[in-house]
Amino acid sequence: MTTQDTYRTPERKILPFARWAPGWAFYTKMVSIVWRASRWAKKGEYTSEKWIRSSVGIVRALESVGVKFEVENLTAFKKLQSPCVFIGNHMSTLETFVLPCIIRPYLEIAFVVKEDLVKYPFFKHVMISTDPIVVTRTDARSDLRAVLDRGQERLRRNISVIIFPQKTRTVDFNPKQFNTIGIKLAKRAGTPIVPFALKTNAWGNGRRIKDFGKIDPSKTVHIRFGDPMTIKNHGKEEHEFIIRFIQDKLRTWA
Repeated sequence: MTTQDTYRTPERKILPFARWAPGWAFYTKMVSIVWRASRWAKKGEYTSEKWIRSSVGIVRALESVGVKFEVENLTAFKKLQSPCVFIGNHMSTLETFVLPCIIRPYLEIAFVVKEDLVKYPFFKHVMISTDPIVVTRTDARSDLRAVLDRGQERLRRNISVIIFPQKTRTVDFNPKQFNTIGIKLAKRAGTPIVPFALKTNAWGNGRRIKDFGKIDPSKTVHIRFGDPMTIKNHGKEEHEFIIRFIQDKLRTWA
């Protein structure tokens, strides 16, 4: 998206149909991007370059209907000499689609994702091809073991791990539902943490199908990365810092 430390959507003309029906205009483009990516993935041709290109396509599709982005402090991870564990809040489907084009040009990445995403029509082929760490969200003990074992394996291969410690994506951030699984992985692997806070409710969560919610161009997409941190002692202070970081940014953006 940018070679700078920040990215802000430039002013652009929005076509009348996109203004009148931003959801229809966006999802038409989104489905086309996912379908094309799925075809590549089924052939084993969904490379990192194509993953980034698809992710940029989603950003441009959102911008084409009037959604604006503000992404800050990319320097936090661009100059890292090692893989890291990204830990942040989870608000909508948007971050799964958009974070690759922000982070992947600089670091190899693997998402920790719920099992449903590797079963979703079309998108499952794309998700599986990116080698994610799959969790159930129903068996906490099994999920912890999966993240620690497979997360360490990815980090040893110089692949950074992106974790959303909340049980499910939600607009309202509840610290009690923000677990320490990312802290545990970083501590065990001896890798730094890069916290991030985001506000992505411009892509709403749907009622019947959660992934297809309302597209609201009046809401700006905010993503802010924090500086890298190393885990000391049991990681309690780092966990509390990440929670405060997210809360502070959400209050600022509100």
